[in-house]
Amino acid sequence: MATNSKWIVVFDDKKITKKYDEGSEEGAGHILKDDPIWNEAKFANIWAIQYGNSVATDSVEYRDETPHSVYDPAVLGDFQEFINRWDAAQLVSIQNTWDDDNVEGESSSDKLSRLGARPTSYTSNP
Repeated sequence: MATNSKWIVVFDDKKITKKYDEGSEEGAGHILKDDPIWNEAKFANIWAIQYGNSVATDSVEYRDETPHSVYDPAVLGDFQEFINRWDAAQLVSIQNTWDDDNVEGESSSDKLSRLGARPTSYTSNP
């Protein structure tokens, strides 16, 4: 398994975890229960992926005795698919945090002054 990877995908948990930069504190994983990616045939035998350390050490772990292998985008697709899903879940999370950050008696304009505009996009840094 790759060490110091930037991303971990665990298929049984339906979870994508970002392990670097903003959002990398403990619990920076997002569980995406209803995402169709988990049902794609190309991932049927995969237990986990560690990605983003280097091509030589990015690791795909299989459910059966298939030897672990490097992540092959020609077979598994661009890993950016997982990053985009994490970013979408992260946006929802930070929007919910913004929505829930209320001060009793505060007006909408006061909230905007205190917090800035409600986030409308999120993109992970490379």
